[in-house]
Amino acid sequence: MAWVRRWWWQAVARLRGEGGGEAGSAVVEFVFLAILLMVPLVYLVLMLARLQAGAYAASAAARESGRLFVTAPDEASAVARSRAAANLALANMGFTEGSRLDLSCSATPCLTPGAAVTSRVTVTVPLPLIPAFARGFIPLEVPLHAQSVSEVDTYRSGP
Repeated sequence: MAWVRRWWWQAVARLRGEGGGEAGSAVVEFVFLAILLMVPLVYLVLMLARLQAGAYAASAAARESGRLFVTAPDEASAVARSRAAANLALANMGFTEGSRLDLSCSATPCLTPGAAVTSRVTVTVPLPLIPAFARGFIPLEVPLHAQSVSEVDTYRSGP
């Protein structure tokens, strides 16, 4: 009979909002939902930051490689200067592998006054925290492209 009395008073206390078995469960639910929602959000921010860094690196590499190409004294050093500038711009943002620089000229030879030199940079950005075994389901890298057109000075002396 004592258990009935105890049960009765616990039920009355629960109806009044006093005590009860759910004390502190709101904190547990909040922590669980916060972790459940924050982990994907943090990953999204990391991924977008890495993609933005890749886009900036590709843009800077294309611009600087074209600029150093058209200011070179001769074509042999122009290609070397252009590649060095692109590699430096890409390494500055942490992209030392998976990049490509393509140069094309509108005239032959490339350093003809008034000619346009187009530099195209492709950077492959690996997505963070994706294991290699997921390669078949999730793309592990995103290719980014940038292009810059630089003009050889019109009043430059001929090559």
